[in-house]
Formats: sequence, C-alpha cells, structure tokens
Amino acid sequence: MKKYFLYGVMFVGLVLWTAGCNGSGVQNSGGELKIVPRPVSVKTLNTFFALKENTVIRLQSEDDAVYDAAEYLQNMLQEKTGQQLEILPAGGRPDSRIVLRQVNGDEEIGNEGYRLKVAEDELVIIGNSAAGIFYGVQTLRQMLTKTDENSWGAPGAEIVDAPRFSWRGMHLDVGRSFFSVSFIKKYIDLIAMHKMNTFHWHLTEDHGWRIEIKKYPLLTEVGAYRDESLIGHYRDQPRTYDGKRYGGFYTQEEVKEVVEYARKRFVNVVPEIEMPGHSRAALAAYPELSCTGGPHSVAKLWGVHEEIFCAGNDKTFTVLEDVMTEVLALFPSEFIHVGGDEAPKKRWEACEKCQRRIKDNGLKDEHELQSYFIKHFDKFLDERGRRLIGWDEILEGGLAAGATVMSWRGTEGGITAANAGHDVVMTPTTHVYFDYYQSEDQENEPLAIGGFLPLDKVYSFDPVPENIAEDKKHHILGAQGNVWTEYITTPEAVEYMALPRMTALSEVVWTTEEGRDFDNFRKRLDNFLLLLKDNGYTYRQP
Repeated sequence: MKKYFLYGVMFVGLVLWTAGCNGSGVQNSGGELKIVPRPVSVKTLNTFFALKENTVIRLQSEDDAVYDAAEYLQNMLQEKTGQQLEILPAGGRPDSRIVLRQVNGDEEIGNEGYRLKVAEDELVIIGNSAAGIFYGVQTLRQMLTKTDENSWGAPGAEIVDAPRFSWRGMHLDVGRSFFSVSFIKKYIDLIAMHKMNTFHWHLTEDHGWRIEIKKYPLLTEVGAYRDESLIGHYRDQPRTYDGKRYGGFYTQEEVKEVVEYARKRFVNVVPEIEMPGHSRAALAAYPELSCTGGPHSVAKLWGVHEEIFCAGNDKTFTVLEDVMTEVLALFPSEFIHVGGDEAPKKRWEACEKCQRRIKDNGLKDEHELQSYFIKHFDKFLDERGRRLIGWDEILEGGLAAGATVMSWRGTEGGITAANAGHDVVMTPTTHVYFDYYQSEDQENEPLAIGGFLPLDKVYSFDPVPENIAEDKKHHILGAQGNVWTEYITTPEAVEYMALPRMTALSEVVWTTEEGRDFDNFRKRLDNFLLLLKDNGYTYRQP
C-alpha cells in the first residue's frame, strides 16, 4: 500500500500558524526564531508588533518591483486575517506601520539580503533590491502570530540576512508528465516561499514537446501527445501500457502568464529545450530533422532513446534557431538551458551527413560533433545577450567558451568546469534528485525511479567541493533540486516527493556553511511543516 501524507491541495496565500501572544509559536525554547532557511543573524527583542485597524504598508522606494512585494504582502495579510492594509508612499507617521525601505550600498546584506526589525509600533524591512525586501516579507510571514481570535502580530526581533548562493533553484520535468498552469504557479509559490529564485522548466523530451512554437505547429500538434504510457516500473516484465493517449502543451500566452507570475515573486524561469538528444517528440513531428528520415513516434517507454537531431543537416540548425528565437521572446532569463545530456551517437556514426560534418570541420569523433552542435548554440545565444547552460555531458568533446555547466552525474563535471573557469550549478543525483525514494521502506512509499535520498543527506550537501581551486570557487553559482516525472504523475505526488527535501535544500543554498546544523534545522522544520499543512501542501512526514 502506498502511503501519502495528504493535507489537501488548495494553496492559500499566507503561511502562518497559531501561537500565544508572546510569539512562542515561532521561537525555540532558547529564544531563536524558527525561521527556515536559517538567517545569518537574529536578535530577539522584548517587544511585539500588533496589526491594528490603522496599520498601513509604507513604501520608501520608487521601484515598481518593491510595489510588487508590497502587493504580495498586502494580499497575504488579507487572505489570512481579512484585513486589507493600505499601501502608501513615504511620508506621514501613522501609529502602526510596516515599512518597506530600499537603500543603496548596504554591503553586509548584498543584492538579495535584507534587514528586518520588529518594534512595538513599527515593522521595517530594508533591502538594497526589491528581491531582498521580498525575502524579508517571506521571513515575516513565518513570524506572524495569532494573538487571539481576531488579532495578529509578530514578536520583536532584529534580523540581518543574505543568501550564500545566487542560484537557488528547483526543476520540474513536464515532458514525461504534464501539469496545468495553475499547478506551475503553485510550484512557483513554493519556490518563493523557500527564498529560492530559479525555476528550471524542462519543456521538451522524447515523451512530449510542451511549448507552442508558432512557426512549427506540428511540434505540439504531433509532438505533445504520445499514444499511451507505461504502467508500473521500467524494470517490470512484461511491460504493459495503459492504452490512453496522453499529453498537452503550454500556449505562448500561458508561458507569458507563468513568466509574469514568477517575476512578481522574484523567481527567474529558465526554459530547457533539449538538444541534440531527448528529441523523439520533435522528430515525430519533423522526421526530416533526424538521421534516418523516420517515421518516428513520440516515445512511450522511459529511458534514453537512439533517435537524435541530425548534426549533419543544415535544416536542423535552422529549425532549432527558429525555435530558440521564439523561446527568447517569451523568456527574459539570461540563462537558456539546451540539455545536451544522454545523446547516443549510434545514428551519427551511421549517418553520411554527420560523418561529412565531422570530416569537413576537422573533428575527431562524434563527441566533438556534439561539442560542435552545442558551440553553435552557445554562439547563437551569446550574440543575443543570453548564456547557454547544459547538463555536464556538454563537457565531452570540448566545452563552449561561454557555457555554464549543470553537474548532475556527481560533482566531477562541475569541478572540472569550475577549475577551467566556467560557471557551474551543482545538481548531483547523490543529493538533489527528488525523484528518488525518501525511505528504504520502499513498499510504503509511492513508486519511484529508484535510489534512496533521505532528508539528512540532502541537508549534508555542500555545493562547493574541496578540490576546487580557491580562486575558482566563485564559479559555483549554487545548487538546484530536480524533479523528474516518469513516476510522478500528479501535483500531489510532485509535492510529496519534493517536500520537505526542498526545504532542506533551501537552507543549503541560503544559509552559511557555519550556520547549518541538522539537529537545529529539524527543530525549526516542525513549524515549517505546519506552514505547509496550513497551506494545503502534500509532504512526507520525516
């Protein structure tokens, strides 16, 4: 029997819990506020800020993005308390106010950090950027306390906080399992709640092409749907299928809607368009882009497939450039992910066009042909002011000059790339693949791809390995949790597999190495789980 800890699926805007008027619900017995991820510095004060009828939100900034943070706070408070605080510009001194103040040059908190002070008649959040102020709002929502049936407030404190890494991400594969726009927004809310700032949206796969490309409509008319899906695990024999056509895709208007929703929550959406492998859905739509000419079908069996974009065909590059042009118009992200992983070379080895490309360009082998392929799109993106990022296989055959590596097959690829002067995002299977089992008692867990990744192992991860040269460590941008969905088919299952491992990762990428302590995290996690419960999230009870 598969056991899920289900607490409903409706998302509520503000995450709060009930506690006594002294704020004891958000403090450990030692006085530390139960904030996740753990702030850099916390000083508790013997004061309490109570929301009153005349409480307002005061903006001390002319940045429109700070107004977005204010609206976010306003909506959260109204959702939970029923009280709508007025947002006012700087000036005037009402008896009770929440101040959002933007400053310049506070080096201690950096670009995404914040200062938060809770006094009796004033609650102030300060940041150099709107993002920093927003993360202060996220801390505030964990501090808010119900004092009686109709009253809310926050315990006195002075907090100074800033993230350790600039890339704090979560990934979601929608190629194997498709999820609605409403759930994608809920997932982005979860990312923001954890003070993470990157949503890696894996949009194309062998098993489904999920983004509308107007110049090539067959990518979604054909490539977005497979005939049926596997029942049970890949290892099960004999394999059986459900006989049900499956798929879906996001229109360009829906993509714009998601990107704007994320922007207002200070989450950058990084799209992934797989190349040259994991491309069977695209080749089913346009078989002339393959080495064999097809026909091809959208894959229904999980795993790595031999079909691959033909690197000897000029039309392949033309079509993918057209695709990327439309993608760039939809996503303002500096980084664009091109995959580059698990690209079998069998078709290239037997393809006359690919072999001619190897010979004409003085390439040594098919690995260098893949490097040629990736370098082409690195140049394409660079000319348009963007940066290419790909899985660590893009190292094979030579790395493109401006490429950033996402290291998934352990950390070795990331170490090699960083020591060579390339930026790196660490995302190894050993610590951040959230499609792995959370317990060794697999019979009582949802079906998963395999592996075992408990909460404490996620928390133990250090994205900066020791064998990176000291002067190269700045190339580690951060880390990311990955959710692959061969066996994760519902929103509840995504949440269950991600939570609370995502919560542990949020502290890995935010909190200083010296500030991390798993026993202390577990004490604070209990309240964060109540936060998840109150908001209808599905999670695994540790």
